[in-house]
Formats: sequence, C-alpha cells, structure tokens
Amino acid sequence: MDRLPVIVGVDGSPDSERALYWAAEAARLRSAPLQVVHVWPYVTSARAADAEAGTGDAVLEELRAKLAAGPELPEVEFRSLSGLTDVILPGLGEQAQLLVLGSRGRGGFASLLLGSNGMACAAHSAAPVVVVPRPDRGGARPEAADEGGSARPHGRVVLGIDPTTEEAGESSAIDFAFQEAARRGAVLQAVAAYMWPMAVPVAFDYVVAYDTTQREYEDTLGKQVSALLARYRERYPDVPVEAELVPADAAGQLVEESRRSDLVVVGRHRRRLPIGPRLGSVAHAVLLHALCPIAVVPEAVREEAPKAAAE
Repeated sequence: MDRLPVIVGVDGSPDSERALYWAAEAARLRSAPLQVVHVWPYVTSARAADAEAGTGDAVLEELRAKLAAGPELPEVEFRSLSGLTDVILPGLGEQAQLLVLGSRGRGGFASLLLGSNGMACAAHSAAPVVVVPRPDRGGARPEAADEGGSARPHGRVVLGIDPTTEEAGESSAIDFAFQEAARRGAVLQAVAAYMWPMAVPVAFDYVVAYDTTQREYEDTLGKQVSALLARYRERYPDVPVEAELVPADAAGQLVEESRRSDLVVVGRHRRRLPIGPRLGSVAHAVLLHALCPIAVVPEAVREEAPKAAAE
C-alpha cells in the first residue's frame, strides 16, 4: 500500500464536494489515507494554531460530518491552510499519490468550464491530478447517481495515446490507466487518434512518409500501439484492453468517449515554453470539455531537469 495520501482540495462549493466523494472512493480503492484540504487566502493569527489541524474551519466541519455518515475510510485528515490557492494546491502534489479537485470552485462566472486552480494543478503538480467535472457540463443530462452522489459506473477507463510521439521508456500515463482499470475491474480502452490526410510539414520529425496509403499508415500505427501496450498487458494480465485507431481529432474523440466512461486518462505532455500553462493541447481540451473525471498524468522522464553539459 502506498502511504502517500489522496489529497482533495475543497472550498465549500458543490463542485468540490463532488471531488471529495470521488477522492474518498479513490482512497478506499487504494487503501490509502485521504487528506481534505481547504486553502484560505489569508488566516488571522488567532486562528493560525487551529488552521493546520483543520479545526474551526466551517467548510471542513461540514464535510467532516458528511464523510462520517458514509462508508468507512482507512484514514482521514483535515487541513486548513492559508496562502495563494493556485500555488498551495499544486505544491501539495509533492506530498500526494493523487491530487483531486472539482472543475471549478466558488469564483468565476456560472458558465466557466474549468477554474484556475484546476488548470494550475494539472499543469504543475508532481502527482497525477484528477479533475471532477459538473454532471451537467456542456449541457449533458446528469446521469442517475448512487447514494454517494457519484454517477453509476460504466466499467470503462479511456486512455489517450499517441504512439508516434510516446517515448520508448516507461509511460506514467499508460501505467496509471492500467492501474485504475485494475482497481475498478474495468475495461481499458486505449484510443489512438490520427489525422488523415496528413497536413503537417515534412520537416516535423514525427511525420510518417507521405508516399503511403491510409491503410498502410493504420497498419503501421496499429503495430506501434500494440508494441506500446504489450509490456503493460503483461504487467496487468487481468485488465481487458480494447485498442482503437480513429481517424479523428484526438481531443474530440476522447471527449466523445467520456460520455460513456468512468475516467479519461491523458499525459500532461508539457509544451516547451518558458511561460503559460505547461499543458499539451489535447490535455487542455479534454480538461475543458470531458464529461467524466479526467486524470492528467505527468511523465516522470519528461519532468526531469536537463542534465548539465559534459565538461
């Protein structure tokens, strides 16, 4: 059992309460501690001593009572912290095996698809981040829910992969998706979307040669997908896997699959830019529009600091 906790950020909003229930179930499935964190923009000196212990915080007290009425959890800790939320929460990823948030909190406007804290955590957290969207996001009709407030499961975890850019080494996102499917007894659906006809300049090193047919390209891509998933199939032999090649926009296809899935998993795939949210375009779009919870997983290899040049 990984003793790092599942950490969920709450602020008293309905979105954060949905995230709390999702995080509680994730902690139960992992037999891991659950840590419930409320970040205040400021805290008075009189409350400073109680804040870290999570006492005297009305938001946490209300959620403490709700969790106590639900299924028993391995261990629960409540923490009230002060500071900039979009700095504090991403930093907690160093202390967590999973960081969970609602798609938006109390701030912003009613039609906001994703709050700034969710974006900051997805872009910068050292741990995988799960964003739990509103059940009516994008005009979707809320599904029937169980007593805990969660949508009834579909038994399916969807993984977005791009075998033309995945590195030969271990993939944190793929491993995470297999683990989640194993925990849930779910089918893992690996989706590799591609655009055809190709319309990218030949100078890009990931482009396959143009003197090929779509069928030949699909065959090559299918072999790459099979090779990419092979080691994980061996590692998780009890996880049923469905691999799908789709001639479509990757983000749009994953959003469509989210309608009938319990979780969509994407790699962070940071842009190599010095400023701005460091998320790939697919992860960014899926965070904004997917209808089920979305896991954004940092790739350990890609997150390493560059090595110093040899003398």
